[in-house]
Amino acid sequence: MKHHLAIACSLLALTACDKTPEQTTKTLPLQVSAADTIYFGGDILTMTGDKPEYAQAIATQGEKIIFVGDKNKALEHKFGKTKMIDLQGKTLMPGFVDGHSHVYGVGLQALVANVLPSPDGDANSVEQIVNILTAAQNNPDYTTFIKKTGAILGFGYDDAELDRYPTKMDLDRVSTEKPVIIIHTSGHLSVANSKALAMAGIDENTDNPDGGLIRRMANSQEPNGVLEENAHFGLLFKLMQSFDPDLQDLMLQEVQKLYTKYGYTTAQEGRATQEAYDSMVRASKADKFVIDVVAYADMATSSSFMDSPYNSKNYTNHFRIGGVKLNFDGSPQGKTAWLSHPYLKAPEGQEQGYAGYPTFNDEQAYQYIETAFANDWQVMTHANGDAAIEQFLNAVENANNKLGKKDRRPVLIHGQTIRQDQVNRLKELGIFPSLFPMHTFYWGDWHVNSVLGHPRADFISPTHAVRKQGLMFSTHHDAPVALPNALRVLDATVNRTTRTDQVLGPDQRVSVYTALQAMTIWPAYQHFEESSKGQLKQGMQADLIILDNNPLKIKPTELHNLQVLETISRGETVYSKNYTNSLN
Repeated sequence: MKHHLAIACSLLALTACDKTPEQTTKTLPLQVSAADTIYFGGDILTMTGDKPEYAQAIATQGEKIIFVGDKNKALEHKFGKTKMIDLQGKTLMPGFVDGHSHVYGVGLQALVANVLPSPDGDANSVEQIVNILTAAQNNPDYTTFIKKTGAILGFGYDDAELDRYPTKMDLDRVSTEKPVIIIHTSGHLSVANSKALAMAGIDENTDNPDGGLIRRMANSQEPNGVLEENAHFGLLFKLMQSFDPDLQDLMLQEVQKLYTKYGYTTAQEGRATQEAYDSMVRASKADKFVIDVVAYADMATSSSFMDSPYNSKNYTNHFRIGGVKLNFDGSPQGKTAWLSHPYLKAPEGQEQGYAGYPTFNDEQAYQYIETAFANDWQVMTHANGDAAIEQFLNAVENANNKLGKKDRRPVLIHGQTIRQDQVNRLKELGIFPSLFPMHTFYWGDWHVNSVLGHPRADFISPTHAVRKQGLMFSTHHDAPVALPNALRVLDATVNRTTRTDQVLGPDQRVSVYTALQAMTIWPAYQHFEESSKGQLKQGMQADLIILDNNPLKIKPTELHNLQVLETISRGETVYSKNYTNSLN
């Protein structure tokens, strides 16, 4: 409902004739906007202060919030067609803002075989992976992808939970006629069968690419099928070239179902290739997005579309380009992140003392950051290992010294093994940290026993240390590395509990409210969107979620059991479990 209705006072109407024109103008009554919807009857958590604040009611009109506060005053916005939504004791709050993920990749994950281990899948052994991929060829959920690409793909294998590392010989059992590829849960490695290696032109004579590694058979140059970093991305990008528009459209359709199910009203494409950009522009033009999607161009390979009209602070049909993305290293759980001290246990094929490796040398890294700053592009940089983080900090310092400091909001993505001395530099350099505390659950035990050991493992994703410096931060799931499960993010940030119920770094836990800030107003700030998202205020975008319980009033150990009952994007319901009672 877009119209406005005036509430007139008869006394003013009778006396207006005795006033001068100027006096009449001053005494005309205020106009009251007619609400499309008024919500009341539950905990309405506004996220507007440093401590929890609640409202009795909220009114929305079109894409905007027009009132937040007292219920009786909210009812002044009720007219004939206003929907009255009784929350029945449930909790309403701002929609979640995605700190970092890969929308295009999640769309791919939704169409291929799930080879995640429990609790998100059933691939807890190499044999189970082989069985899942074999069955996928007759599973209608996956056959569309197989028919269109000619390849069998699985997403999410996790050597931290497997009995051994899979190889090309295992995948050759699935098929020798079709390429068979499984992508590591980190998204930074893959395993390819013989046919897929041939498709990528990889054999015993192929050199390792810069910033990547082709693992070999013992005492041989023959590839064993495992590809790391740029070797992996080379294979993946080659496969993506076979994605036709229909498949891409289906990917974006399916991915939005996942994000809205978990309460996200803003999602991020955190490393957009040209193909991903083209598909998202097509979706925007066709008005197929139901939530906002902000994309960051892969600066090293696909930054040519930064001159696009979508490179804007404003969304066009729910889509915009927010800046550029760089990867300075790999994955700590995949043992490709670049550390200053060795991994606790070296990965297969490496000697003790191995500490990972960088994507770029210092000269390249400094040049990329300086170029982004010179173009006023917001730059997000993936840096997991403390050596990669140091390279990023130094590159930002170098660019600031050359070009001057301003509010560019460069983002450190993950910062998994950031040290205290590096935390201290973030504020000085104007860097916004987007952290990944879900690691404490999914790979906390792996970090302790194989990746880092104590005490380094205790300080991964140190949200408390960052907050103690007076910094805002966001948290994320990095989907498709993990499912875009906002409540699992919340749980991990607050509890830091591993799969075996150990608390990893108890001093780095934060309060539930702080964790919610890191999923609402702070990531909105990260994206330069704090004036329109992340809080319930008049004039803000009507991005809302309804939860079955108030996260501030349940036991912290129950946070992961919370359920999103409804997701409202720009005033429109885009996901619902149909619990609400609408009173007309």
